[in-house]
Amino acid sequence: MIDRTHLTVAADVSIRDALIQLDRSRLQVVFVEDDSGRLVGAVSDGDIRRGLLAGVALDDRVTTVMNPAPAVVGPTATQDDVEALKLGRGIRVVAVVDDAGRIVDVVGEGERIATPLPTPVVLMAGGRGQRLYPITKDIPKPLVPLGDVPMIDIILGRLHALGFRTVHVSVNHLGHLIEEHLGDGTRLGLDISYLHESAPLGTAGALAQLKGVVDSTIVVMNSDLLTKVDLRRMLDVHRRAGASATIGVREYGFEIPFGVVRRDGDRVTALAEKPHHRELVNAGIYTLEPHALSSLEAGEFCDMPTLLSRLIEDERHVGAFEIHDEWIDVGRPEDLERARLAWERSTP
Repeated sequence: MIDRTHLTVAADVSIRDALIQLDRSRLQVVFVEDDSGRLVGAVSDGDIRRGLLAGVALDDRVTTVMNPAPAVVGPTATQDDVEALKLGRGIRVVAVVDDAGRIVDVVGEGERIATPLPTPVVLMAGGRGQRLYPITKDIPKPLVPLGDVPMIDIILGRLHALGFRTVHVSVNHLGHLIEEHLGDGTRLGLDISYLHESAPLGTAGALAQLKGVVDSTIVVMNSDLLTKVDLRRMLDVHRRAGASATIGVREYGFEIPFGVVRRDGDRVTALAEKPHHRELVNAGIYTLEPHALSSLEAGEFCDMPTLLSRLIEDERHVGAFEIHDEWIDVGRPEDLERARLAWERSTP
């Protein structure tokens, strides 16, 4: 969150006082607030210089030189929104305001928006990680390290950087080790709670515990994904579409290693040598509205494809969000090695 003492001034201060604050500001701009803390303007060195040339005095109120229409976005804005506003207005700083118009954060040049979001995240961490056996014989897959850092810590760190603060972790296999490691999330700047599975419930079954508990959109993702996907943007696409659920998808290409013969009856119509096919595959990341959980029953095994198929059958809007960012599903030993190499490259 912003340090208000250096980035904001009251509307009744003088230009002289605003200039002092401006000299202290890391962003070369200060924001002007009214008595209720609502943003009413912004002032830069250029605004003051133009005002002085026009005849205002340093002891005049800052409101005489401020820009009364500063660049702002709402708290759920995406990085794309911020960058588009900066580019469109030729500016370097954007204020983030709440519904009442009060500043909750400021995004400067080269900075990413990370205003805390009310959206809870569910990390599915109850699997046995059988494809990584024997590595996962005595340690749950989310705690498998990449370098010296457990995979789940990397995932949670990236969620925090995007502005998420509330996380529910579903646990089953060796779940007590995950709980001991994460605790209540304080050391990670998160509020972490747990969805306990007495038996494996599939990739959606544990969500039944959130029926009637959450009243906002939720993000659900597997805890074995190393990805830099912009979940804020995915949420924005989901909300704009008015979807009940949105699936993160990724393009997957594969080649048939033989020549393919196409025919009509007993007549060959075409030959294709080792054709390459591309399909969209489920990336293990979802956004769901609370009503999307209505068909789930406590203790019922349910995979996410089953839940999504129910929504489609009920003619609910199920959308797709294509992921082009880094995405590694750490399911097999070779995937784990790829993830470790990717983590090493991204770590100073």
